[in-house]
Amino acid sequence: MSDTTNPSSQNAQPRTQNTQPTTTNPPRRTGPQPTTQNTQPTTHNLEHSTHTPATLAKYIDHSLLHPTMTDKDLEEGCMIAKKYGTATVCIKPYAVKKAVELLKGSSVGICTVVGFPHGSNTTDLKVIETIEACRNGATEIDMVVNIGKVIGGDWEYVESEISEILNATLEHNAILKVIFENDFLNESQKIKLCEICSSLGVAFVKTSTGYGYVKQENGMFATKGATIDDLILMRKHSAPTVQVKAAGGIRTLSDMLKAIEVGATRIGATATEAIINETKNSAGGNKEKQEIKKDFDY
Repeated sequence: MSDTTNPSSQNAQPRTQNTQPTTTNPPRRTGPQPTTQNTQPTTHNLEHSTHTPATLAKYIDHSLLHPTMTDKDLEEGCMIAKKYGTATVCIKPYAVKKAVELLKGSSVGICTVVGFPHGSNTTDLKVIETIEACRNGATEIDMVVNIGKVIGGDWEYVESEISEILNATLEHNAILKVIFENDFLNESQKIKLCEICSSLGVAFVKTSTGYGYVKQENGMFATKGATIDDLILMRKHSAPTVQVKAAGGIRTLSDMLKAIEVGATRIGATATEAIINETKNSAGGNKEKQEIKKDFDY
């Protein structure tokens, strides 16, 4: 890491604000507000959806996080995001600077991840990651909570960590999304996280990384990602000012519209181009009814 990007070389000091959770809700901190479409589909029938390819694209964080993605893949992904005008490109941290160059002059924001995908880094390291990402040009940060701390019920640690990372994002005019990794959590843990995020005033709560694989009875690993039940739960228990991001398993237009209908205002997707093309086909006079699936196909 060069001195121009290393937070330590610029006297960045994590944990300087000593923000600790209290028994009363701390003052809500406000920062830049994400631009998100709030129009809700009025029907499950895609023929009659009020959305256009352009409005749907503004819901999407085009995800470029798979570990096998090469620099060429990342550059091509940025061009897809630019072509369709997605809300952001959500890219690997090392590629933030390159994404800024590629997307200069476009409306596409730069999103990256912190503590990804398992959330087990120290708080100090997560803060440093956040500061470096913002200094490199990130406008949105998707952080993973410390999942073990959540499951263990160490809520003081969890709240303090989110608070410190939130401070770092706000100081750099960025917004924070908090990833729960719902595959590992029970309902009460998800609700508690919604309450903490609401009291702190984060921009978004987010379902999952897409990489929260749980061992099944047959020995195989699988992830559910963004389920409709979880999206409903998160919307219900989050403050109105906190938005909900659905990520993991959203691969079709049907999946996306269903998530939006239950309250998601941002969608993490790698299948952006396929979804937008499906929207164009639906808008082009396809008379065959295309009902949204009741359950996602994972």
